[in-house]
Amino acid sequence: MRSNKQALARLLTLAFILALTSAVPTQGQDTTQANVRAVPTGQQMEITGIVVKRAADSFMLRDATNVDTVVALTPQTSVKTNKGNLFGKSTTYGVTYILRGLRLKATGTGNAEGQLVADKIRFDERDLRTAQALQQTDQLAQENERRVAAAEENERKLAGQIQENTALATAAQARADQAMAQAERANHRINGLDDYDSVRTLTVLFRPGSAVLLPKAKADIDAGAAWVKTQNTKGWVVAVVGFADTQGNTARNRSLSERRANAVIGYMVMKHDLPLQRLVQPFGYGDSNPVADNTTADGRAKNRRVEIRILVNKGIADTNH
Repeated sequence: MRSNKQALARLLTLAFILALTSAVPTQGQDTTQANVRAVPTGQQMEITGIVVKRAADSFMLRDATNVDTVVALTPQTSVKTNKGNLFGKSTTYGVTYILRGLRLKATGTGNAEGQLVADKIRFDERDLRTAQALQQTDQLAQENERRVAAAEENERKLAGQIQENTALATAAQARADQAMAQAERANHRINGLDDYDSVRTLTVLFRPGSAVLLPKAKADIDAGAAWVKTQNTKGWVVAVVGFADTQGNTARNRSLSERRANAVIGYMVMKHDLPLQRLVQPFGYGDSNPVADNTTADGRAKNRRVEIRILVNKGIADTNH
């Protein structure tokens, strides 16, 4: 009971800290990066803090003095847990497990851009689980917000509350509107650098109780990879999320769905040379978030899936939503 309370307290603390970091500055407030540390070139440094932002090749680490440091990731970055188990061994993870909200220690050397190029990343296993739970909570909240927004939009359409704009603007008003739109797009580009839009979602299916990729699944992934190569992939990341049907217990389904996500990642890395730093940490939802009815065989087949979500940074893509 005590450990459960401690875990809940850690999760609430992380959520509060991350809520503060995402607050929008008020008008007139200084938004310069005065509290961002510039690591001198060639200087070795060790920083402990919480990940407050996650990008494709780097993350922002905030220490106890409220100073931020940009930590750059490379294919050589070593990511492990601290030696805290019974046998004094650590567990090796990929850089994809570095999540927003994770408390960690980064060791590395400064580069010409003032970033800390990480040689080693170390964290506790329980901090990773707390960050994973926080990420799942955020994702579920975002899913609910999108569903509520869609329901409200449909209700407005059905009620006839959406009206067409029938007024023709004068030339002067048109120029004013254009100037305002340009200003809004510029503001959107600045404020949206930490947000991503979903470009495309590819779904691959699995046999019951299995995390082995079927030939059709590999073919679907190959087709998706071929499509990506025709696109401008600047600012893109790939989120790989696993799911299961309701056959079996919840813990087993959670593990199975994560193994399915890792199987897809392994294939993309080995077959298509996808850089690991372009991947958002794989996550297994288990039997939650079904897309079909689990009481039928056809529904369960659709729920035994992995979703490959291709995301692009809103600021870089200059999209408007």
